[in-house]
Parts: sequence; C-alpha cells; structure tokens
Amino acid sequence: MADLDEARQAKNELKAALDGRPDVSAIGISRDDDGYGLLVRVQGDAVSARRLDVPEHVRGVAVHVRPTGPITAQT
Repeated sequence: MADLDEARQAKNELKAALDGRPDVSAIGISRDDDGYGLLVRVQGDAVSARRLDVPEHVRGVAVHVRPTGPITAQT
C-alpha cells in the first residue's frame, strides 16, 4: 500500500527512467486498491503495451500500463 507522497516519489523516479521514450504518452498517479499507484499511458494497443520494458513496481508502488491513442494539446 502506497500513500500519496510515496507515489509522488515513485512517479518522479519512473519519469526519469522512461524519459525520452517516444512510446510513453503520460505518467500519472492513480487510486489503487489500497492506496495509490502509477499509471503509464503508452501509444499502441494492449499487446504492444505489455511488451514494453516498464517495471511492475517502483519503490513498492504498483505500476499499471495502459494503451492510448495519440495525445495532442487543445488550443
């Protein structure tokens, strides 16, 4: 079980580890079964998302990988 501060620290570490990867669209904090976890959004489908080398846990915080389409800024 991770609290919000632990999730924030883990998020910063994961962002540094995945920095520059074009397949990663976003990294955020999400509610988990018993606290907080990390959510990594990746380009592609569920099969390609499972193939990525993203850790299952960072500092004891669960990491969930989900596929997404392109993300663009709205003006």
